[in-house]
Amino acid sequence: MRAITGIWHWRHNPLRRRTDRLEAWVALAAALLIALGATTVGWLTGHAANDALLGTVRIQHEQRHLVWATVDRLVSRAPLDPDPETSSQRDAHRRVIARWRAWDRSEHLGQVSTPRPVDPGDRFRIWTDDRGAVVPRPMDTSTASTHAVLAGLGAAAAIGGLVESGRRLFVWRLMVRRFRRWDQEWERAGQDWGRAGAGG
Repeated sequence: MRAITGIWHWRHNPLRRRTDRLEAWVALAAALLIALGATTVGWLTGHAANDALLGTVRIQHEQRHLVWATVDRLVSRAPLDPDPETSSQRDAHRRVIARWRAWDRSEHLGQVSTPRPVDPGDRFRIWTDDRGAVVPRPMDTSTASTHAVLAGLGAAAAIGGLVESGRRLFVWRLMVRRFRRWDQEWERAGQDWGRAGAGG
């Protein structure tokens, strides 16, 4: 931001160099690109992701069905784990052989995970596809919207980072060029610099 305000301050300054003006204009262009370009890309990406994810939500809700499953028997427990809080041990307590009727009225028997500890004969709900295969629950619209917002923010951040990286690279090359010119000017000044009557 100092470089942007510098555009005004350097306008009539006799010490102003061409590179100072160029650096300030590049900073202004980068700020505008980040403010307008990054936000526009982020909004467009988020909007496109939201449309695609809402389509996925609609398809999943059409193709996945909540059905009742009845516990037939418990799956034999895994060997004793020294840490009872590990995920493998917790999952072993909730794996059962269950029966369910699919959306197409076909009967199924298989191993499933239960949402809570159960006993044989207990009933619980599972998600299945049209043919009765167990599937994850469908995505809901709030989850889709959250993913779309994150995609938009990620795209905006990526564009902003790209623009800022380009600006920094340009300024670095500008500084290298500036230092080279200073070295050349010091060499031209010679070793008489600062002596009385030098250059006279």
